[in-house]
Amino acid sequence: MNARALLLLVATLLISGTVVWRLTGAAPAEASSGDRRAQLDQAQLDRVARGKYIVTSSGCHDCHTPMKMGDKGPQPDMTRMLSGHPEQLKLPPAPAAQGIWGISASLTMTAWSGPWGTSFVANITPDAETGLGKWTEDNFVKTIRNGRHMGSGRLILPPMPIPAFVNFSDDDLKSIFAYLQSVPAVKNRVPAPLAPVAVQ
Repeated sequence: MNARALLLLVATLLISGTVVWRLTGAAPAEASSGDRRAQLDQAQLDRVARGKYIVTSSGCHDCHTPMKMGDKGPQPDMTRMLSGHPEQLKLPPAPAAQGIWGISASLTMTAWSGPWGTSFVANITPDAETGLGKWTEDNFVKTIRNGRHMGSGRLILPPMPIPAFVNFSDDDLKSIFAYLQSVPAVKNRVPAPLAPVAVQ
């Protein structure tokens, strides 16, 4: 086979490959790899969007974002979005329960007192020291499933609606975690819960 015939054969094969690719949609390996990356990125974006929808429609801001007084009354302080009980807010002891009125809350809606003691709403931003920055997706899912801190620690206390949140699917919980990892990190060390005061 002379050089001209060889060149003609190579050109024919290249053109045929291009036609097959265009007709079948089969992209070269490098493009397929890029497409897969784009699909993974889009899947992650979709998961974060789903998590944001669940967080914003399930009342998470009602407690995890401190409330502040605005011109229309109490409203979430979005400069501290999902950062939990403000560490600089020092509270006096919770008021004593009176009959059926056995639960009280701070005006920020981030500290709650009842028969379980006093609980302070967690920082669920991705801050590595004070939030969920060191948590894994597995820690988060197990926390909701088991009702225990990081899946195996102390009990998660009211007002966290664990009995409602256990009804989320694993995919929902993973989406919530993905969204929480995407929000701005806020350094805010929330106090540990306080045991109930013994009745005298």
